[in-house]
Amino acid sequence: MLDLDTPLKGPLGTRTAALLADGLELDTVGDLLDHLPRRYHERGELTDLHELAVGEIATVQARVTKVVRHQGRPGSGGGPRRRGGGGRTEITVTDGRGELSLVFFNQQWRAKELVPGTTALFAGKVAEFRGRRQLIHPEVHLLDAPDPEDDADGIDGASGADGAGGADGAGGAGGGAAAAGEPAPVAAGFAGSLVPIYPATAKITSWTLARCLRLVLDSLGELDDPLPAVLRSRHRLASLRRAYELAHRPTSRADIAVARTRLKWDEALVVQVALAQRRRRAELAATVSRPGCAGGLLDAFDAALPFALTDGQREVGETIAAEMARAFPMHRLLQGEVGSGKTVVAVRAMLTAVDSGGQAVMLAPTETLAAQHHRSLLKLLGDQARAGELGVDGPATRVALLTGSMPARARREVLAAVADGSVGLVVGTHALLGADVAFADLALVVVDEQHRFGVEQRDELRSRGRRPPHLLVMTATPIPRTVAMTVFGDLEVSTLNQLPAGRSPISTFVVPAAKSHFMDRMWGRVRDEVAAGHQAYVVCPRVGDGEGGEGGEEPSGPPASGAGPREGERVGATVTEVLPRLATGELAGLRVEGLHGRLPSPVRDEIMTRFAAGEVDVLVATTVIEVGVDVPNATVMIIMDADWFGVSQLHQLRGRVGRGSAPGVCLLHTSVDGAAPAAERLLAVAATSDGAELARLDLAQRREGDVLGAAQSGGRRSLRLLELLRDEDLIRAAREEAGALVAADPELEGQPALQRRLTAALDEASAAFLEKG
Repeated sequence: MLDLDTPLKGPLGTRTAALLADGLELDTVGDLLDHLPRRYHERGELTDLHELAVGEIATVQARVTKVVRHQGRPGSGGGPRRRGGGGRTEITVTDGRGELSLVFFNQQWRAKELVPGTTALFAGKVAEFRGRRQLIHPEVHLLDAPDPEDDADGIDGASGADGAGGADGAGGAGGGAAAAGEPAPVAAGFAGSLVPIYPATAKITSWTLARCLRLVLDSLGELDDPLPAVLRSRHRLASLRRAYELAHRPTSRADIAVARTRLKWDEALVVQVALAQRRRRAELAATVSRPGCAGGLLDAFDAALPFALTDGQREVGETIAAEMARAFPMHRLLQGEVGSGKTVVAVRAMLTAVDSGGQAVMLAPTETLAAQHHRSLLKLLGDQARAGELGVDGPATRVALLTGSMPARARREVLAAVADGSVGLVVGTHALLGADVAFADLALVVVDEQHRFGVEQRDELRSRGRRPPHLLVMTATPIPRTVAMTVFGDLEVSTLNQLPAGRSPISTFVVPAAKSHFMDRMWGRVRDEVAAGHQAYVVCPRVGDGEGGEGGEEPSGPPASGAGPREGERVGATVTEVLPRLATGELAGLRVEGLHGRLPSPVRDEIMTRFAAGEVDVLVATTVIEVGVDVPNATVMIIMDADWFGVSQLHQLRGRVGRGSAPGVCLLHTSVDGAAPAAERLLAVAATSDGAELARLDLAQRREGDVLGAAQSGGRRSLRLLELLRDEDLIRAAREEAGALVAADPELEGQPALQRRLTAALDEASAAFLEKG
């Protein structure tokens, strides 16, 4: 009997096993059983041919409508006509709406096999010729043909999976070992009315995989189930053996649902056990308690604040203070709308760290934002940021800025002050991650706009403390992986729902570039706002001059969701092109200046200072102004080629306006067609200002990334079946079960099958990543 660890060459044969290993990375019986169908066809249900994409390996179910035979000339091609019949056979198939052309060379017998009215599965690479999609030499599987018994012990030879079948070797996988000039025998490999369609390759067709799976399932013994029996009973889950049977040989859609629910539980429980073990280890990792002190910096700061904290800010502050007072590290995500006051919450936590005798660092993604945070801290703290200076009474500390563009002498002075502890609060960019940065006693790490940093970068900074420091990460619109980790429970989450007094609403509209009167109104709105004494931003996705990303900040470009132009298509607007055009055209007469990450840091600071002072009417900028920039007088933002940006960036960018008493407006300029997915995304952003809702939209479009790995969105995933927006209840139930299992048996010594599944899912790289999380 077979088990999950049995190599495939045993039941299937060496050649078939090699093809499965090379093409699909399937080496064992367990690998093959976990290779689940992409979808299921019902017999008689045809594929939507309009969904086929040129270049993909596709398996389609369609009906033959037309057969045309083109005779070849004897001896053409440098030799005699092959026995199988020369020339070309072109067969047209349909789904009732669209058509697809099948082209066979030197296989005239196909005309007898595929007569009009025949329904079959066809597999091959989708090509295009003269505007018509086609498959060249596709593999063919007649759905109504008999299913012959296998004569061999394995698949080799019987399936044709090694490409031996069909006339001239063209039958390929599943063609069978037909004599030249005759139809290839068909091996169905399917039972019942549901036909599983598997992810396949050019050499391994879907129906070959079905036959391999049938052979494996028929010889599969009882399996050590990774889900404890009591858990399966409590949640009414099928056994693993039964789930595989129902997934690969269903007799109804209900069978598929039962199988998928069970296999989703396997995925969810493995991840939740890994995270539960991580949380347990974190709680055992000793750190320094940071309880703060009465009459310290925090009390003085609160007394001097020119505004009242919201109820949400106070509540979150109390939660953070309680966690920093514990003897194991805080690991908290603070999310809230743009302008909800996250920075004030972070500053209060940083002051608590200093009051406790430690240091706090704030990591910002750009030099512009880091410089603004530095200025804001100095302004908010006043004399409290001037420790050691004459005339300073009461508790005080020093605030330092560390960026990559600092002069060498200034950098050395900051590094020395940070190392000897005379600086309590440090703000910086990636420069804080340098090997020469040392802290006297790092107590708290605050990461602003955490989606702009990798887990490895956050972990590098956290490793600088003598003991693990507390961690606070902040975001307005979480990226998919953040949402995933929140749902899975890896991050403790605090949310700010209230906006501070004085914040105004922001209206968002999509402006189609093709409608000239809309464009005129867009630039007219900017002139109206400036005439009323306000200011405006114009954001471009690129700097220009043919260069790539910006120094000191994340490169601009098409978002990860796949929006934005393909090679050879329209490129996004650039600052270097838009700035002079506006200054001499649509906005002539206004004070227009440009800002981007390639400008020297002093120049950027000088431009931002003048914009904040009202000396610049319109700032044409890249995403250098995406986060943290606070100019209350700015009321209108135009985002050029907004389809280039992701949901999170769009939400962050529009948060730069409406920060004062006057309402803000954000205009999303785009050239994409109104029916395109990118246009739908822009309309969704315009429809809501709820960051949490937008994060879920982002997750639905980009997927959640690899929860156990470093991928930020869905290209590489440890989850195959779980969909976080649909399976939240299942995931939370799995978290409860995982917590109970780990509490009773931390290393799963009593659950060997689950332990093996966890080890297989959590390779060395993923384990290291999870530890950094």
